[in-house]
Amino acid sequence: MFSKILVANRGEIACRVITTARRMGLRTVAVYSEADQKSRHVALADEAVLIGPPPSSESYLAIERILQACHETGAEAVHPGYGFLSENSLFAQRLSDTGIVFIGPQPRAITSMGDKITSKQLAVAAGVNTIPGSNEVLRDVEHALAIVREIDYPVMLKASAGGGGKGMRVARDDAECREGFQRATNEARASFGDERLFVEKYIEDPRHIEIQVLGDSHGTVVHLGERECSLQRRHQKVIEEAPSPFLDDTTRAAMGQQAVALARAVDYQSAGTVEFIVDAQRNFYFLEMNTRLQVEHPVTEFITGLDLVELMIRIAAGEALPFSQSEVKLTGWAIEARVYAEDPVRNFLPSCGRLVRYLPPAESDKVRVDSGVGPGSEVSIYYDPMIAKVITQGATREQAIAHLRNALNEFYIQGVSHNISFLAALIEHKRFRDGHFTTNMIAEEYADGFHPSDAVHEDPALLITVAASIHRRHMDRAAQIDGQLAGYERKVSDRWVVVFRGELHNVEARTVVGGHEVDYGGQTYRLLSDWQYGQPLFKGSINGSPICIQVERHNLKYRLFHSGRQVDIMVLTPRAAELWTCMPVKEPPDMSKYLLSPMPGLLAQVIVDVGDDVQSGQDLAVVEAMKMENVLRAECDGRVSKVLAGTGDTVAVDQPILEFE
Repeated sequence: MFSKILVANRGEIACRVITTARRMGLRTVAVYSEADQKSRHVALADEAVLIGPPPSSESYLAIERILQACHETGAEAVHPGYGFLSENSLFAQRLSDTGIVFIGPQPRAITSMGDKITSKQLAVAAGVNTIPGSNEVLRDVEHALAIVREIDYPVMLKASAGGGGKGMRVARDDAECREGFQRATNEARASFGDERLFVEKYIEDPRHIEIQVLGDSHGTVVHLGERECSLQRRHQKVIEEAPSPFLDDTTRAAMGQQAVALARAVDYQSAGTVEFIVDAQRNFYFLEMNTRLQVEHPVTEFITGLDLVELMIRIAAGEALPFSQSEVKLTGWAIEARVYAEDPVRNFLPSCGRLVRYLPPAESDKVRVDSGVGPGSEVSIYYDPMIAKVITQGATREQAIAHLRNALNEFYIQGVSHNISFLAALIEHKRFRDGHFTTNMIAEEYADGFHPSDAVHEDPALLITVAASIHRRHMDRAAQIDGQLAGYERKVSDRWVVVFRGELHNVEARTVVGGHEVDYGGQTYRLLSDWQYGQPLFKGSINGSPICIQVERHNLKYRLFHSGRQVDIMVLTPRAAELWTCMPVKEPPDMSKYLLSPMPGLLAQVIVDVGDDVQSGQDLAVVEAMKMENVLRAECDGRVSKVLAGTGDTVAVDQPILEFE
């Protein structure tokens, strides 16, 4: 066994690997860029080495600098995590050539499976089901169109070295194929330094289900069941679970056998994942093999009781797997939700900035939080905007969902936009609860993004009574001001009016030991809590049932978040409520004459100029963020009167780029 390993990554996965290595008694070395000098993974490791400036190409992708860090610290092995160099066969080979162990598969397996075209050819030879399409690199867009005429639309253009949704475009006609070819090529070049593409038939209404495999250097290859990864947004996974609510035992066994056969075909020695597309009739087709640890590996760890990082380290050290396929036992259910710095209201565009407040849910045997950040951490424009992963388990799917619902209600983040409300709403959606969803569900159900203020709460009385209790606490505290004249002390009334979604609700809020009793709608609600004004989480009970609601104060309003819903509530005296109904509504400024940047990023291209006439749907500009190209199009016909930002400029959210007459 090694005595010291270097973790060639950052963020939550670096912290995850360091935690297991420490439990195994191994010393760890972190590497970091100038942007990550104060990051959590740097503080967790025994040693840390600066490897370059913020851009990943000059730091986390700089092979020579990581090799130098290994030699400087005496690290005997390197764990690459996921992303960055985790599937770079040159990196694995360079480590091997210098006597350092790569904690992952052999370079040949990485090369074979890392190229989607080669991997598809190997899958066919191994007897694995594959999707119709090209088995070679596309020479140009005309070559793509020729193949499309053989397999027919719709098709998927994909980067051969791709992953994470980058370099992928769906096309349903020749025009979309031509545009998609250009966009996918640009993204592939920017993300992977490899612009090669291939094309294959696009499976309508598919499910994305993957099989976790493990292989050692002694000839043993096993699978650890499947993970359901169909809930995706722009080809990036959002919620994963194990097992899948869709598979039957026959399909599960067949997928497992084919995944093991493919791993054996390349003498696979580490943890890896074979991904499949599954149609509505449970026909499954090989998609790709990821020769690394997956982001969603914790759900498999929950249902198997295994530590995949530890097994990767032991396999790399030459140890044999301590169990056979027949000894793999799958117990219970696990679900993972990825918490991203992104704005669901702006169609999930990435956000960046400092985490002013960061309060993750409490961990237990049912709840796990994998994160690489803490209060004050910076979500940078240079890297993936993931903040944390929340993973829960239960004896049944319903129990795992219930634990996840509670954990998301407790997760409080301030300083950047995030998707917690969206995740909470998603797991409450009927299609998710019923298990009847595909990879298209988010696009279908949230085509215009997600607006937590638009969602209707299933129990408005809960929010109304909590707001009344919070306000009564505030008024009781205000009534304790010093210097009041005897006999003229401020008295707090029990009668209040709650303004909820523009409607007035009469309540009575009485102070009792440990909280309040609120009369509303002919019922009495007993709210007990030790909440203090200013705390972001209202934890307690209502009529004996536990509750946790996020609370923010905005001027005269209380903003409450619960189960993916956001509401702004005012609690007024009866007279103030009467006057409120007479107040005029202030209309927001008209910005329809401007093209605004929907996200922070690089203005890669301004396509039009002053005086140009534009038509609805016409491409106007391209903003690059997180290595993804985002095309901004005209919402209506008009003429460009001013160009307010130029190609190469860094733009902020809502910064005007063009003005129209």
